[in-house]
Amino acid sequence: MSVQSAPSSSTRFYDRLDRQHLAPLWESLHQLVTREPTTPVEAFKWDYDSVLRPLVMEAGDLLTAQQAERRVLILENPGLRGLASITRTLYAGVQLILPGEVAPSHRHTQSALRLVMEGSGAYTAVDGERTQMQRGDFITTPSWTWHDHGNDTPGPMVWLDVLDIPMIRALDASFAEPGRAQSQAITRPLGDSHARYANNLFPVDWSPRSRNSPIFNYPYTRSRESLDFLARNGAPDPHHAYKLRYVNPATGGAPLPTIGTYIQFIPQAFATLPYRATDATIHTCIEGEGETQVGDITICWKARDVFVTPGWSWIRHRASSEAVLFSASDRPVQEMLGLWREERAGG
Repeated sequence: MSVQSAPSSSTRFYDRLDRQHLAPLWESLHQLVTREPTTPVEAFKWDYDSVLRPLVMEAGDLLTAQQAERRVLILENPGLRGLASITRTLYAGVQLILPGEVAPSHRHTQSALRLVMEGSGAYTAVDGERTQMQRGDFITTPSWTWHDHGNDTPGPMVWLDVLDIPMIRALDASFAEPGRAQSQAITRPLGDSHARYANNLFPVDWSPRSRNSPIFNYPYTRSRESLDFLARNGAPDPHHAYKLRYVNPATGGAPLPTIGTYIQFIPQAFATLPYRATDATIHTCIEGEGETQVGDITICWKARDVFVTPGWSWIRHRASSEAVLFSASDRPVQEMLGLWREERAGG
């Protein structure tokens, strides 16, 4: 016959703490305050041609944009299943608008960006102004701005959405409001924001009222011109090749205060040296093909594939053809809080 020992005094003490919704810090301190960043985020790739496009087109056969409000497939990180998150702070999804459809007008406290993956000529409207969408364009819908999308072209439009949903959820600060009509009233002509704010000029009495960029479309053609000029006239950075950040022209900061965005040109056969930073990053290949080494994992990518790299993981990019990568992360928030850190190896 076995004899069960009586609970120890520490066990009885912990039980009493638990009943009072208390816990002993000394049992979990080293898991809470780690010597280096730890994360459940995993390196992962979503192949556009074989996975994303077929499935989002199938979703287009199952329901309309109006039925769904937003017909989007969420890109869930394998380490964050069930959380609608691609990183701990960011959400990503692939959205489809078919010919003749409108994704209804609404607004919310979450900030959003769009990176156009397929199609040309559909529109996004933001607070009374429309902009046409071309492949590779980077478009923002800032927090609490009315926005809707429409497709008057004969072909489908597909883009990558990135929002700060997990960040806003962690702050319990989510608000949303549907529009009164499918499409908002257009009060400014096409190109108005570019004419006012995108040519190193501002209206004489204008001053920014928020940290959001007054420009909400950053055309890929202009970004590509800048990358081409740099590549023709200077050596590549050993860790980034040719990498630029998108900016709010009114502040010099990120176009959206919670999401940093970057574009990067990697010459054919160029391999970057190992680099790591604390921001987990979402990457989309706009042109070309190559591979990214993330620790001991190799991710092969081509145009329109999406992949994610965890924060504080050593990464190296290598392009097998000339390649352009777009990326997004929560770096502006980390920088504002004094938390962002980078490290470079080799060279």
